[in-house]
Amino acid sequence: RRLFFDTHALVCLLEENGFTTQQSEVVVSALVKIMDNNLDMIYKDMVTKVQQEIALQQVMSHIGGVKKDMIILEKSEFSALRSENEKIKLELQQIKKQVMDEITKVRADNKLNLNLEKSRVKELVSSDYFLLKHHAQQDRALTQTDRKIDTEVADLKTMLESHKLDNIKYLAGSVFTCLTVALGFYRLWI
Repeated sequence: RRLFFDTHALVCLLEENGFTTQQSEVVVSALVKIMDNNLDMIYKDMVTKVQQEIALQQVMSHIGGVKKDMIILEKSEFSALRSENEKIKLELQQIKKQVMDEITKVRADNKLNLNLEKSRVKELVSSDYFLLKHHAQQDRALTQTDRKIDTEVADLKTMLESHKLDNIKYLAGSVFTCLTVALGFYRLWI
């Protein structure tokens, strides 16, 4: 073993400070033994470069196995999630189309009813007899028509908001599902 100090110089220094030659050699010998014991303890806790490389190779092979498992999981789990998300997207598009068709249909019906009521009212207005006799009935009919229109519009708005909320719920559920799976894989990776 290499020593990190000059033993002969230490012996000379001790002799200069009043130690005998034998005492100086015993002190230096004790210091060398203490250093040897300390170095032995340090070397026990240390690993050689070969051992370190073997441990590194084992860790790398374990990481490689985890990567292969992740790729397999990604192909199986993510493809299932993707297909499920595609199904949900198609369902949402169909629901959206149905809602838009219903809205268009109700609007057309309301316009037709409104036009019919307007033409009926114009006919009643053009006739003096009906104007004098049924003025109160016309007001009631117009009020009822307005109420019907307002009710239909309110019902349409309610239905549209309900469908919007359902669409948002499905979309949020899909996004959170994807995030949960991604975080799960992220935790597995780390």
